[in-house]
Amino acid sequence: MRIVIAGGHGQIALRLERLLHARGDEVAGIVRRPEQAGDLLAAGAEPVVCDLESASVGDVARHLEGADAAVFAAGAGPGSGAARKDTVDRGAATLFADAAEAAGVRRFVVVSAMGADREPPEGTDPVFAAYLRAKGAADADVRARAGLDWTILRPGRLTDDPGTGQVTLADATGRGAVSRDDVAAVLAALLEEPDTAGRTLELIGGDVPVADAVRNVASH
Repeated sequence: MRIVIAGGHGQIALRLERLLHARGDEVAGIVRRPEQAGDLLAAGAEPVVCDLESASVGDVARHLEGADAAVFAAGAGPGSGAARKDTVDRGAATLFADAAEAAGVRRFVVVSAMGADREPPEGTDPVFAAYLRAKGAADADVRARAGLDWTILRPGRLTDDPGTGQVTLADATGRGAVSRDDVAAVLAALLEEPDTAGRTLELIGGDVPVADAVRNVASH
């Protein structure tokens, strides 16, 4: 399987690239800066330099040609303001979905955020509120597309703790934390489970092995 990941230098994306490479998949990661290429090569991924904030749909579609699946794992990142939450977390996600459709890549997995489906509570930090609104708008755009077999994954609070390989994955899980290792493992499993298409899933730490958790949601 060939998989193209937007935001290929992100913390979850690099973990996912290592997992996909280890199981024999061909993986490419889209990055904004050429100096990030070495980290992708070390993870077993082909670096593709392309700025999703300025690229055209055609530019990105060319990088997706021949792919079996696409993963949107990009984000404006810490320290960015509300404007870039919109241009990356919403705008780049929409662009990547447009490009996937143009390239004929149906399987499309999105790394979103818990809480993106509702208006942020009063008193929420304005930049974080902008992030949640951007994620919510991007998710709504993806869910409306008949040309994509999409799955949206909404992890809880992310940690750098070592992965346990055990999670709680469901339409709604309640609040909780989850390691980036386990998020990457769930993404890898979702890519191999087409029956999770059309689902928006929440993810936190738990006691169900990743493979079983993905099989369980695919069968319901």
